[in-house]
Amino acid sequence: MTTLFRHLPAVDQALGALAADTGRAARALRAVLPAVPRPLIKGLVNDFLDLVREEIRAGAHKDESQLSLPALYPRLLAYVRLGARPRFRRVLNATGVVVHTNMGRSLLAPEAVLAVSQAAAHYSNLEFDLSSGERGSRYAHVEGLLCRLTGAEAALVVNNNAAAVLIVLDTLCKGREVIVSRGQLVEIGGSFRIPDVMAKSGCILREVGATNRTHLRDYEAAITLETAAFMKVHTSNFRQVGFVKEVPLSELKTLAATFGLPVIEDLGSGSLLRLDADGLPGEPTAAESVSEGADVVTFSGDKVLGGPQAGLIVGRREIIERIKKNPLNRALRIDKMTLAALEATLRLYLDPELAKSRVPTLGMMTRSLVSLRAQASRLAALLRRRLAGRLDVSVRRGVSRVGGGAFPEADLPTALVALVPCAGLALNVDALRQALLATDPPLVGRVEDGALCLDPRTLAPSEHALVLDALRQALTDAG
Repeated sequence: MTTLFRHLPAVDQALGALAADTGRAARALRAVLPAVPRPLIKGLVNDFLDLVREEIRAGAHKDESQLSLPALYPRLLAYVRLGARPRFRRVLNATGVVVHTNMGRSLLAPEAVLAVSQAAAHYSNLEFDLSSGERGSRYAHVEGLLCRLTGAEAALVVNNNAAAVLIVLDTLCKGREVIVSRGQLVEIGGSFRIPDVMAKSGCILREVGATNRTHLRDYEAAITLETAAFMKVHTSNFRQVGFVKEVPLSELKTLAATFGLPVIEDLGSGSLLRLDADGLPGEPTAAESVSEGADVVTFSGDKVLGGPQAGLIVGRREIIERIKKNPLNRALRIDKMTLAALEATLRLYLDPELAKSRVPTLGMMTRSLVSLRAQASRLAALLRRRLAGRLDVSVRRGVSRVGGGAFPEADLPTALVALVPCAGLALNVDALRQALLATDPPLVGRVEDGALCLDPRTLAPSEHALVLDALRQALTDAG
């Protein structure tokens, strides 16, 4: 065993071989290497050699020739290539879930991507008033746009919608009661529950009504001297059907005004546009909530709106000014890149048709079945031509989802490209799906009815070549 250890190549030899290799795989590696610290590459080589040492101890290597640099080099190159890749990487989303929480939610419009690039690469007027030469407010860059798009008197942005709800309740209701319908006490993604967020803000939850039905009289009966506000919560991806009732916002506002109480509405995903005409069920927009009397409205920037992660707060000026002065605002504020992306996205919404054509989330949600069928057919033809004899490729009907807790009952008709490994291939559908997670970039689809299905709704036509390359990698690695 000691003799075998002595025949392992030195670290410097391995590093030299990586630098001298002119093969395709090595050239691809060197395209990455200049941006990777040398200590990281050296560490990966050391880790690989330690792995081989463990194999020697386990009796996997008996011959000295197995441990020469030429013999080990293909494995070394693959190991270093894998380890040198960033942990946070691009993924090809073929699941058909548009606002996929686990894959970064909404894609930014080109205008927003450019704005982020400019904000990241250059100094900016983040908190610098160019008219006076004095310190300014970062919120001034988007407050006017939010007010124009929602009809609110004032606006504020924090880092996500949970933070928006937290700071609103902390500002207006800390130590006092907030009345909420029992049917709206939902749990959202990541096991975050509305009652928990409310408790963290320091307010006291006062549940009213039954699970399925809440009446205006329930709110009125719950009012005491300790009541700070009424709150309505959008139930996100949870729905009740049948014998159900909730109090409309306009009626709740009338009752609240009688007792001098504010109404807070959490729209969750939120939206700035009505999408009924595009085949999606009616969801309240932020502008509608403001017009129906909500004193403060919170919603997300990175879901249906299609912008960066942010929590948007709009409402009455007096309330928004109080929230801005809350010390929590410092901890929850957005950074310059989020602000740049949000401003660019909101500007597009000034023209709804322009927003639908430029904001990827809106475009994917509202794509026609005709265009999806055409794209699926093109992708299927490409895969049949290039992977003949390895994959059985067909096009079938299917449904997509909006995701992100939005439009939970909406099935979006789509056309799926269905892939089944051919008989005799050394992998099945589940193994193919797993192998695609290790490709560069990874390709994520969904298994349905015995096939790996790729949904073109969340794949750009420009990504078809990458899909083909990922499938080739997976099939090659599987032998």
